[in-house]
Amino acid sequence: MSDLTNKVQPLQDFDWDEFEHGSHVNVSKEELDKAYDETLNKVSEHQVVDGTVIHVDKKEVIVNIGYKSDGIIPASEFRYNPELKEGDVVEVYVENQEDKKGQLILSHKKARLSKSWERVNAALDNQEIIQGYIKCRTKGGMIVDVFGIEAFLPGSQIDVHPIRDYDQFVGKTMEFKVVKINQEFRNVVVSHKALIEAELEAQKKEIISKLEKGQILEGTVKNITTYGVFVDLGGVDGLIHITDLSWGRVDDPHKVVELDQKINVVILDFDDEKKRIALGLKQLTPHPWDALDAELKVGDHVSGKVVVIADYGAFVEIQPGVEGLIHVSEMSWSQHLRSAQEFLKVGDEIEAVILTLDREERKMSLGIKQLKEDPWEAIEVKYPAGSKHTAKVRNFTNFGVFVELEEGVDGLIHISDLSWTKKVKHPSEFTQVGATIDVVVLDIDKENRRLSLGHKQLEENPWDVFEAEYTVGSIHQGTITELLEKGAVVSLEKGVEGFATPKHLVKEDGTQAALGEELPFKVIEFNKESKRIILSHSRTFEDAQREERKAAKKPRAKKEESVKLDNQPAATTLGDIDVLAQLKEKLEKGE
Repeated sequence: MSDLTNKVQPLQDFDWDEFEHGSHVNVSKEELDKAYDETLNKVSEHQVVDGTVIHVDKKEVIVNIGYKSDGIIPASEFRYNPELKEGDVVEVYVENQEDKKGQLILSHKKARLSKSWERVNAALDNQEIIQGYIKCRTKGGMIVDVFGIEAFLPGSQIDVHPIRDYDQFVGKTMEFKVVKINQEFRNVVVSHKALIEAELEAQKKEIISKLEKGQILEGTVKNITTYGVFVDLGGVDGLIHITDLSWGRVDDPHKVVELDQKINVVILDFDDEKKRIALGLKQLTPHPWDALDAELKVGDHVSGKVVVIADYGAFVEIQPGVEGLIHVSEMSWSQHLRSAQEFLKVGDEIEAVILTLDREERKMSLGIKQLKEDPWEAIEVKYPAGSKHTAKVRNFTNFGVFVELEEGVDGLIHISDLSWTKKVKHPSEFTQVGATIDVVVLDIDKENRRLSLGHKQLEENPWDVFEAEYTVGSIHQGTITELLEKGAVVSLEKGVEGFATPKHLVKEDGTQAALGEELPFKVIEFNKESKRIILSHSRTFEDAQREERKAAKKPRAKKEESVKLDNQPAATTLGDIDVLAQLKEKLEKGE
């Protein structure tokens, strides 16, 4: 203790009086203030300076900038840097040297903003790795705080793997690279994926260099799309196209695999340059055609489900991976062109007959009409000549009407067999498509699968009656129903029609008969075979006039003949008689 006392010596110039009484004998107050001020930094408002963090807690950060008081900054301004600690030097912006409480007001955020644009551009130029705080989600990605600037992080640039939960990144601080800056709008785009792509690229090259076609690898399902499944092979991705998932048809890949599922796949093909790897899943199992029942043959009945349908036919899966085509022509015995959708729909469970089977080509054709009896096999029994039936009008032609008696049994009614009396110019005048019509079978053409039918034959031939009623020379009332260049169609009683040429339409007053006019007509020709009646209105009054002239000329001719015989030479009398004979003959012929 004595040694320690001997070593400690009092200061020679220590002023004990000042220490005891607190008086400054040799130093003035002004000198003390000056000395105090010189020990502090010169700080101006709205200036960016460096400060030292002296305290950090959840609410605030206290920073010393060498001023007479320390500044307080909200901790939220440092959320991009969760590793902030005491002793760190940070930039601060002096907002106010003293507020009402005498407190120094600082802002770290404003300090960052004042220099952030230069720092962001420098980070892009130097490919610098920077830190950013993910503030929130936005459409297509995230908003990241970088140096106080709100930058955009696209969803595709968060990770090399597709992100299913964006919310898990909100509030996190991560490392980024600036990948794009729009100087005009001051938009900044950052990427986290870019930091790990270089490393992954090296891994991909190594993996691809070891790939071989036919190689079987284990992978993890990382994404499922409508066209296929992406599989992570350990740093490199491959695609299983939807057609390579199963030997059967797949409408939704989700029904075959699940996300994050570990599966074995076989390498089908790969591209060194584009880094594309084609994978297969179905190739790990034998082809279903190889396991098809060896006893199955043409003519056998099979059951299956319609998996695809088109206008020309339907594909039926009789077991996974084994399909047969039912062409539309094998769906019905009918020969009418129709669509497969009229008979089947996807998902139908049906029975069919095997029509062709090629195991080498792995093709099979099926039919469903064969499940029913072909109606033409015994057509003579069901539709014998002379039998009467009701048919449905399918379509028209200029020469007749095509009708259907039942599915697969068609017939033709010739236009001449529609009516005994009415002259039909086109079948549409007589009936319409979709209507029913009674028919009688006239003839059977089994080879061409067509019946010759008639409609008028359901009634007796009225021309047998017309022959006795419309005799040549008989007169009947008729109405002109149609005017043509060569004459007029005249409607007579009982629905029969006649024809009159223009010269036979001249009326007694010299005018021509008009459409719709009702007049008396004389039959001048009747042809039962061709069902033709030729009429004349003119002859109804011309023949009467001729008869009157003829009757008037007969007594006068006899008187003149007697006078001539008495008073003239014989030669003259004979000549006059010849002239009269010729005139008489002409009158009788109606000239």
